[in-house]
Amino acid sequence: MKFLRKTFIAIHRFWLPIILAVATALTVTGCNPANFKSAAAQVPQLVSGILSDPKTFNYPLSQESPNVFPLIYEGLITENYDTGKVEPALAESWQFSDDKLKIVFTLREGLKWSDGQPLTVDDVVFTYNDIYLNEAIPTDVRDVLRIGESRKLPIVRKIDNRRVEFTVPEPFAPFLRSATGYPILPAHALRESVKTKDAEGKPIFLSKWGVDTPPDQIIVNGPYKLERYDTSQRVVFRRNPYYWRKGPQGESQPYIERIVWQIVESTDTSLLQFRSGGLDTQAVSPDYFSLLKVQEKQGNFKIYNGGPATGTTFVLFNLNKGKRDGKPLVDPVKSRWFNTVEFRQAVAYAIDRQTMINNTFRGLGTPQDSPISVQSPYYLSPKKGLKVYNHNPEKARELLLKAGFKYNERKQLVDAQGNRVRFSLLTNAGNKIREAIGSQIKQDLSKIGIQVDFTPLAWNTYTDKLSNSLDWEASMLGLTGGLEPNDGANVWYPEGGLHMFNQKPQPGQKPIQGWEVAPWEAQIGKLYIQAARELDETKRKEIYAESQRITQENLPFIYLVNPLSLSAVRNRFEGIRFSALGGAFWNIHEIKVTD
Repeated sequence: MKFLRKTFIAIHRFWLPIILAVATALTVTGCNPANFKSAAAQVPQLVSGILSDPKTFNYPLSQESPNVFPLIYEGLITENYDTGKVEPALAESWQFSDDKLKIVFTLREGLKWSDGQPLTVDDVVFTYNDIYLNEAIPTDVRDVLRIGESRKLPIVRKIDNRRVEFTVPEPFAPFLRSATGYPILPAHALRESVKTKDAEGKPIFLSKWGVDTPPDQIIVNGPYKLERYDTSQRVVFRRNPYYWRKGPQGESQPYIERIVWQIVESTDTSLLQFRSGGLDTQAVSPDYFSLLKVQEKQGNFKIYNGGPATGTTFVLFNLNKGKRDGKPLVDPVKSRWFNTVEFRQAVAYAIDRQTMINNTFRGLGTPQDSPISVQSPYYLSPKKGLKVYNHNPEKARELLLKAGFKYNERKQLVDAQGNRVRFSLLTNAGNKIREAIGSQIKQDLSKIGIQVDFTPLAWNTYTDKLSNSLDWEASMLGLTGGLEPNDGANVWYPEGGLHMFNQKPQPGQKPIQGWEVAPWEAQIGKLYIQAARELDETKRKEIYAESQRITQENLPFIYLVNPLSLSAVRNRFEGIRFSALGGAFWNIHEIKVTD
């Protein structure tokens, strides 16, 4: 699917509870994980979980979150989620040219892959030139690497055995943070699959390293390697003995020998497993907070509060006016509603977000109004001029009447042609918070005469509609966040892979006839290009401020609630530095088990 990582593709964010397909994030298993713990050799381990099975072990093709890659891969740089600063990872240092068009990275000495083979500059060049920049390989990474109005890609070349040079066509302010933290992949294991074509002329790389691949064949460079994958049960990671990091005394890191992700589709089950001691960590949703808070001491755990979460949750309408095989993607009657800005604004005013916070989120959240995370220096607050849509049903009705809608004798909203205003709202099934939000939205909109058919769907069905068939009317989902707005550039470029409210067909999909881009939509894309090339921070902030003003005026996304970032972690883990940006285990290499 195409909604992960905003594409905040900063994969080094360890276990951030992503508000997306799986929303309430780190949840756990249907079978008792304690059984696995007792059956296995007692080594320092962490047992957590996810809501669904991994879809691939091939990073460039991954379009879901959470995923395995933050544990098994690293890039040239990483981010410190205490300080928000960029830090060295596989590269020990970097240097910009005076004109800011070149950056040279120097790799650490002695780097190795998990199979013991040397990790070299050749792997870096292969990863970028043969995979990320290769148009034959469909990957969302390439959207973020495109630069300026020309959408040109960087040039990557080897200088010598330890140095690699990246050249950009114009100054690109977020290049270091946005573009050089992607996983470096093993040339010796993957090069042949990129060169070799299948019967359709596509690289066999596209079928490489699926979830049916034996874990010992997945070559990695991160703190952990895959040890075992039992479908619908668990993913097991083992410490990578060739990982480069060392502790203060020169000891190998990470300290935790094994990580177990249990797989379950019920957040209620995960809560039971955590309370029974089978799990070591649990994302704390608002409906669990009060219950868990009184059990902290007895359960020997602590609930960490990182403040507002970095991600976004929103409702969006399908604004695509195009046709596929001669058939409109969206019913033309409904498409006219959705593409009327007053209609979208009315829906925003009709949604009672404060009641949503009080009831669904138990007071553990704040209204959300921007696509940019509140932690980002580029966030525009309502106090500084960002438009907000506080609950105002009268304002909603006023906007609808202004746009030509009217009410019939039964107080139902109809359009100028007399069509009853009714649409379906989709989300992923199995997420209690998401489902409660959808139910409230259905109720709130009924008060202004709109009938909403709220339909939670199985994950695979849901994502196919949103990203492949484009057969949907309205949807509720989310995206991750972070410090750098450009990490979400492919949400806002009209041709971006995550431009989901008006999605252009992606590589390999059927063409769409009559696809249109609204002027405001094009303007947001241009502002993201301008901001990326602006090196003056003051000017850059103003450009992003303008982009936020336009998004809130035109509402391609109707933002809902920003929950607090809360996680419960057993007290036996030492070295937790919890943050909303990275969660509890972003510094996994430093964390120790004390018993």
